[in-house]
Amino acid sequence: MLAHDPLWPRAGDWPTWAPGSRADAVLVGIPTWRTSLSPGQAHTTPAAIRDALRYYSADALARPDGSRVTVLDACDVPEPDGPGEAAATAQVAELASSASLVIVLGGDNAATVPAALGAWGDRVATAGLVTLDAHHDLRDGISNGSPVRRLLEAGLAGARVSQLGIEPLANSRAYAARAAEHGITVVTRAELLSTPIAVAMSAALDRAAAAGGPVHVDLDLDVCDRSVAPGCPASVPGGLSAIELRAAARLAGAHPAVTSIDLTELDAARDTADQRTVRLAALCVLEALAGLASRAPEGHA
Repeated sequence: MLAHDPLWPRAGDWPTWAPGSRADAVLVGIPTWRTSLSPGQAHTTPAAIRDALRYYSADALARPDGSRVTVLDACDVPEPDGPGEAAATAQVAELASSASLVIVLGGDNAATVPAALGAWGDRVATAGLVTLDAHHDLRDGISNGSPVRRLLEAGLAGARVSQLGIEPLANSRAYAARAAEHGITVVTRAELLSTPIAVAMSAALDRAAAAGGPVHVDLDLDVCDRSVAPGCPASVPGGLSAIELRAAARLAGAHPAVTSIDLTELDAARDTADQRTVRLAALCVLEALAGLASRAPEGHA
């Protein structure tokens, strides 16, 4: 039982979204898992993140003027893999029309496709993408290893794609060459040692927004060091720190062009007993909302 303190409002347990509702931000679960290259139970993750949100304060939702960011929860999209992907895309599109920011709780990285396409709608040609990920996600086929390739095939321009935190030892030369062929900006983990994440993230967001279209940010938690993200099957030693990912999430939420963010590649069933990876994901949700709260007043829903 969590302690109750009227002076310490807890996050989470937000009202349920309904058609016609409007809010500053809407959460939705897209629990993809069936096509994962690392079979597991990633479909359990959205519920785990919602539970973890209750451990933290809702005061991050406060704006400088004292008002609060309004948040609704659209629950989970059922069976989003395979044929269900189209319904998930349509759901995100409806949510994006009623909020300034849609936050998608994955699932594996396959969730990025309906998350981005739904938020972009018919503006794919001017859209931008920023991924924080150890991997290029340019594989052939349909899996959690292919979302960036699939978005490029849907019309996304490679020049407005930035990938931060790429680990060369967890990728192949073929996919690195594919990224270069499409004009994708790649910043490796080693390069981030000399370029602060705030600088790299701000530059990536501005590149993604260069055509004036909507920007989607994919926060793939396996970009983090395995010590802080053991619930990510493909996380590696030497990845980003938890505070670096949190800083990136806040910058994403604050950028006026960002209309959607996803948190993916976390399998709650594989997390440690202290739920460190799930709790990191929950904190990233709150960081994104805190960033949203810092936007100019005209961004209010």
